[in-house]
Amino acid sequence: MSDSFLVQGGVRLSGSIEPQGAKNEALQVVCAVLLSSEDVEISNIPDILDIRLQMELLKGLGVKIEQLGAGRFRFNASDVNLDYLSSPEYLEKAKRIRGSVLLLGTMLGRFGRAYLPKPGGDKIGRRNLDAHFHGFERLGATFTYNEEEGHFFIDGSRMEGNFIYMDEISVTGTGNVLMASVLTPGKTTIYNAACEPYLQQLCKMLVGMGAKIQGVGSNMLIVEGVERLHGTNHRCLPDMIEIGSFIGMAAMTQSALTITNASVKDLGLILPTFKRLGLELEVKGDDIHVPEQDVYKIQTFIDGSVMTIYDAPWPGFTPDLMSVVLVVATQARGSVLIHQKMFESRLFFTDKLIEMGAKIILCDPHRATVIGLERKSTFRAINMTSPDIRAGISLLIAAMSAKGVSRIDNIQQIDRGYQQIESRLNAIGARIERIQYQS
Repeated sequence: MSDSFLVQGGVRLSGSIEPQGAKNEALQVVCAVLLSSEDVEISNIPDILDIRLQMELLKGLGVKIEQLGAGRFRFNASDVNLDYLSSPEYLEKAKRIRGSVLLLGTMLGRFGRAYLPKPGGDKIGRRNLDAHFHGFERLGATFTYNEEEGHFFIDGSRMEGNFIYMDEISVTGTGNVLMASVLTPGKTTIYNAACEPYLQQLCKMLVGMGAKIQGVGSNMLIVEGVERLHGTNHRCLPDMIEIGSFIGMAAMTQSALTITNASVKDLGLILPTFKRLGLELEVKGDDIHVPEQDVYKIQTFIDGSVMTIYDAPWPGFTPDLMSVVLVVATQARGSVLIHQKMFESRLFFTDKLIEMGAKIILCDPHRATVIGLERKSTFRAINMTSPDIRAGISLLIAAMSAKGVSRIDNIQQIDRGYQQIESRLNAIGARIERIQYQS
């Protein structure tokens, strides 16, 4: 038995909705509490599966976690049980989420050693950990990989500051190396660093704990190691991916919707990219209003050629919204080439959209051409399965715009990234029912 969604399509949304706290920030900052023995308070933490699993790992390590209110927690890591790292319970739980890899930097930085099974997460293509490990090695750590069991052991007892050129612009890789370096003696320079708002938020939190970090927001971070970090208070940003998802829902369901408290200054190219698809977006302070639109027209390049939308490291367009942009384009006027550069399997969910009636040519694992339907035909309701978080929300958006009732299986993938999504959407007019389904 597993949970599924039954989605009544063709229902318009109305009113306003507030985004949850940022998943990708929360996964990092809740791990950073391990760097101090003092109390750390974090607010606006989303109540989603991946965060709950991450907190279970922290509790197993002996971190005391007290909930102070909705999304607000106090952490204390004064009594960490390192033996838990080699327990079967830890190995089993750490395999379930990719975010568990973020424990490596904190454990190395404070305790000089770390142990981790190969983490799980989305099935969206090859996502190796080389950038993480090469960074640790430049700090002087040594690691062993047990290929048979899929376990990593890292010895960081002799780490010292160094120049690190990141092999790739990885958010989690940069965060991991940064957390390892703040308590490492000497000067560490991290070049080709990721600079997403979530990484900037991690830097802000670490500086609040007493870390010495220069270059925040740039691709070069300079860290002077300190002996210890103290407690702090921190608040997570709203989730930019959820904001983009709500924009896509409003467009596909021809709804007027206001997204409140969206921290617009931290959204980068998200709003301009949706505007390239022809969406009218009104920004009022930190609120985004999406007006009802019957038809939206995809822009072209200046010479009239077909628009290409592609993902890129920050401040480029985030790869986590490429699936949503693709779905929105299916009902537009005009054509667009979607080029998903970072992950080679994220476009495979398009077979379900084609079955629903979309006109999509999957050129290769990284590129898809979408020919908009201009709302001349409505999607058909079908049964489908969510392969990952972002494809899952995109299929939900498609189902909300379809004629009839669709069923989406494997919705725990959606639960990993979206907090109480059906109840929040139902509150603004959606008709989504969670059921137990046995295949």
